[in-house]
Parts: sequence; C-alpha cells; structure tokens
Amino acid sequence: MSKGYSFLFGPVRSRRLGRSLGIDLVPLKVCSWDCPYCQVGATTDKTVIRREYVPVKAVLAEFDDWLAHDGQADCVTLAGGGEPTLHSRFGEVLDAIGARSKLRRILLSNGSLFSHPDVRAAACEADVVKATFSSWDQDSMAALHQPHASLTFDTYLDGLKALRAGFKGEYWLEVFVVPGLNDSLGQMSRIAALAAEIRPDHIHLNTAVRPARDGSTQPVSAVVLRELASLFKPVAEVIATVALSPQPPSSVDFPENPDGRIQGLLQRHPCTASEISASLGLSDAETRDAVERLCREGLIRREHRDDRDYYLPG
Repeated sequence: MSKGYSFLFGPVRSRRLGRSLGIDLVPLKVCSWDCPYCQVGATTDKTVIRREYVPVKAVLAEFDDWLAHDGQADCVTLAGGGEPTLHSRFGEVLDAIGARSKLRRILLSNGSLFSHPDVRAAACEADVVKATFSSWDQDSMAALHQPHASLTFDTYLDGLKALRAGFKGEYWLEVFVVPGLNDSLGQMSRIAALAAEIRPDHIHLNTAVRPARDGSTQPVSAVVLRELASLFKPVAEVIATVALSPQPPSSVDFPENPDGRIQGLLQRHPCTASEISASLGLSDAETRDAVERLCREGLIRREHRDDRDYYLPG
C-alpha cells in the first residue's frame, strides 16, 4: 500500500484468505469483549452501542483511491482495531465494496451482536462471515472474553444460529483455544456439540501463536490442537500452525520513510519482519532498518514467540 490511510491497512497475508485488505470501522479499541488473548490489545471502550464510529463517506473515499492506485488483493476484510458490527452502517460498506469491485467481502466478528436482526441483515452482505465460538456457557464466556455486562451466552448462541438460518454465504466459526480455559477434551466436546447446532460450513481451531495482550497467554501445542479438532464433525481444521508463504512485493512505489505505515500495521496486527516486508512491499533491508530504529525509540517492541520474533506497538 503506497499511502498512509486512516481506515485501510495491509493488504496482510491471511492464513485462509490470501492477501487481505483490511478496513477498520471502529477506533482502537472499541469492542463488546475484552479477550485476554487478543493480539490487538486491551479494550478501551467496552460497549454494545452501535453508531457510525468513523464516517462511511471517508472510508469509501479511501477504498476508491486504493482501487485506483493499487487494487491488488484477494479480498476485503472488515476487521482491525475492534468489533466491526458495532459500526451502524457496516452493511452499507460491504454493499458499496461489492458495487465497486469483485473482491470477496469478509466479515470477521466475535458474533456477540448477531442476536440483533439488523446486524444479521447487514452481515448477509458479506461473502464470508467468520465468527468466534470458543465457550460453552456463561462462566466460560466470561473467562475467555470478558464481555460487556449486558451480553449473555444464551443470547449469543441464539444469534449465531439465527445468522446461519438467513445467511447464504460461507459461514466459518473460529474456536480459539486457550490453555487452562477451554483446552480439555471435556470442555471442547461441549463446544463441539454446540457448534454442530450452529451448522457452520467450516470450523477452524486457532491459538495464541502471535503475542497476546495480557502478555501471558501461551499457545496450545499442535498435538493438542489436532486431538481437539477430531471432536468436531466434520473434523475442524487447525490453522494456528500453518506457515505463511512469502508474498511478492507490490509494484507500487512507496515513500522512503516506512515508519508510520509499519506502526499503523502493527497496531492492528502483530507481525514478523518478513510479514511486514510482504504486507508493505518493503525490502528486507528497509524493514530491518525501520524496525530496529522504531525499537530503539520505544515506538514498537519485539517479542519472541514460537521460534519467531514478532513486532508489536511499543
């Protein structure tokens, strides 16, 4: 990406989606949950109030500019610094993207607001909806997600089921596995039984491969993930250990100073140096020089995880 946009980021390399252009519809970090394992950081505004957090006109102006000057991606993903369904007009954004391009439209959501008919109707504008489903009752939901006080597990589950009834696109569930909270066979069996009632097209098992916001959540081993995946029918796909293939740099000319774009990317998505290079079209040397400088200045930090160095906001 050749410009420092306010609402667009990437494209970043996704395990399941290829090159994904992100669109951030809420400020960092407005969310209905405050998950300890979140890679973005702690929730600063825990809310269920839906409104136009960022102006749709400005978001679409940036998207039009990106289409005109780059436009190279496999999909557009509503994700980023919080819960996108909190934006009262996210469905209009999905619809406008579809009118302007043939890119797949992806909604990444925690699913906490799918109990609202207007949220479900807006979500149906997406080609793929990927929702979080990692708990099995109110207590486990509280431990894993620290949700807004008004949110209950039963309403959340009903909303996930209701979306399946009306959504004609691809419906994915992501089960995020956290040691000590939902990684036993008994706990995951309960999640698997409820997931069968939701009837998604695909179920993905993930874990904290990237650094978590609480600084202590560790990943579950690949052996455990494979064992847990077998509890689902059909068997869930383990995505946490899938290596990302190198991504060719963009042909667009980039400004000489990449610092601001690196910081913007890391606010939404902790990355390795190679992922920064691939996402921003920088050479390895440019990335190395920039991240070393930003680390020295305390603007970003390095954390070693799973035999790789990740960079996060300072």
